[in-house]
Amino acid sequence: MKKLSFLLCLSFLIINSCKESKSETSETLAISETKAETILPKTMLSKEFKDYWYNGEAEITSYKLEQARYGEMRDGTAVMVFVTEDFLPGEQVKADTYSKKNTPVLKLNATKNFNTGIYPYSIMQSTFYPVVNNEHAIKVSASIQEWCGHVYTQLNNRRDFEIMSHSYFQNEADQNFNIEKTWTENELWTKLRIDPKSLPTGEIDIIPSLEYTRLRHKAIKAYKAIASLDNGTYTLSYPDLNRTLKIQFNPQFPFEINGWEEISVSGYGSSAQTLKTKATKLESITSPYWSKNSNADEDLRVTLKLQ
Repeated sequence: MKKLSFLLCLSFLIINSCKESKSETSETLAISETKAETILPKTMLSKEFKDYWYNGEAEITSYKLEQARYGEMRDGTAVMVFVTEDFLPGEQVKADTYSKKNTPVLKLNATKNFNTGIYPYSIMQSTFYPVVNNEHAIKVSASIQEWCGHVYTQLNNRRDFEIMSHSYFQNEADQNFNIEKTWTENELWTKLRIDPKSLPTGEIDIIPSLEYTRLRHKAIKAYKAIASLDNGTYTLSYPDLNRTLKIQFNPQFPFEINGWEEISVSGYGSSAQTLKTKATKLESITSPYWSKNSNADEDLRVTLKLQ
């Protein structure tokens, strides 16, 4: 009997041990599945694309800006600079020299400048998006400067999205955290320039632009949005944020951006109201701007109607 009891106990332990092992394995697989990314087909770059984007110049476009801030409209200017460059996938910075290990990206530096009463605002967002067009932006950053102080936020695409944020506001201060990968509003502007038809549509989870989250002090996370593409207009509507973004672009290559509208709440407390930020194209040039840094080159700012 003692021998039989021993065998029964041993069998019970083995069976339950197997069950526990199986449960752990399933959990591990589930975690792995949440980390896995769907690999989409690469966009085959046409000769037209290569001739335009790999000619040693950047595309610079200026816009008349009507910016909502603190419940009022402000006049200003916006500039979008698109240029291709080699990117180091590990360090996630621009490569100094060419290597087959580099990641070719289409970079967007987007700036805004406007005044709020006595003091000025300066905003810049940078997006580094792989030209293969089948993965998320490698890196996105944003900085906002005004006389009260300045803030800086950076998103790095690694195993997760790694977020680093610095602010002079007490409840934001210095933050470092990770979030799951999903669409980012910032990357869609560069994705549009490669192939507008590849833009996501329908109900999507998306992280709003870093400019918006910082100006409105919203959590940097994914929100539900409805996306649509219709004859040169791409629309993102965020029900929970009461915000709609419309990007107007030329549906023919090189798909230049003609302007945009952003309808959202501006101001706080009694001054809060729904206003429309609007950007209208002024001028566009192509130029190796990094070498145009002499006083004589200021004429190019006149060409861009920036002064």
